[in-house]
Amino acid sequence: MVTDDGEQLGILSISDALKIAEQRTSDLIEIVPNATPPVCKLMDFGKYRYEQAKRDKIQKKHQHITHVKEIRFHPHTDTHDFEFKVRHAREFLANGDKVKATVVFKGREITYQDQGRELLGRFSEQIADIARMEQDAAMEGRQMITIFVPEKKKKALEVNKQPKEG
Repeated sequence: MVTDDGEQLGILSISDALKIAEQRTSDLIEIVPNATPPVCKLMDFGKYRYEQAKRDKIQKKHQHITHVKEIRFHPHTDTHDFEFKVRHAREFLANGDKVKATVVFKGREITYQDQGRELLGRFSEQIADIARMEQDAAMEGRQMITIFVPEKKKKALEVNKQPKEG
């Protein structure tokens, strides 16, 4: 048996261990049940659970969940709209999120897949300094999809390297 401080009390019977736990107002907890003899520890189990929950909460707070943000285009997206969406994509990538660039084809636009591929190529060039392509352009139904992930080394870069036009 081991105390909360790490002091070893030796091999005791269950009744003796329970008496010691009662005297010290602690709980008797079986740590390694498969050992011969089983290893037990004297500790305040409520305090242990509280500290464990506190550690888990801090650990959960520090982890970053990656989200996939979608940017949607059409084959005939205008330059201003394109640049506006590139700025948003750069913000998403700077925050550590993935970006899913989608070109949506409506009706007969499906015949302009080459324009969609060219649009995604321009988009890729615009964000190449802060992102890398995870999945190349592929058709899924009536949509052409490419996925970009932020570069780990360049994550600390400014969101907008381009000067703002007034």
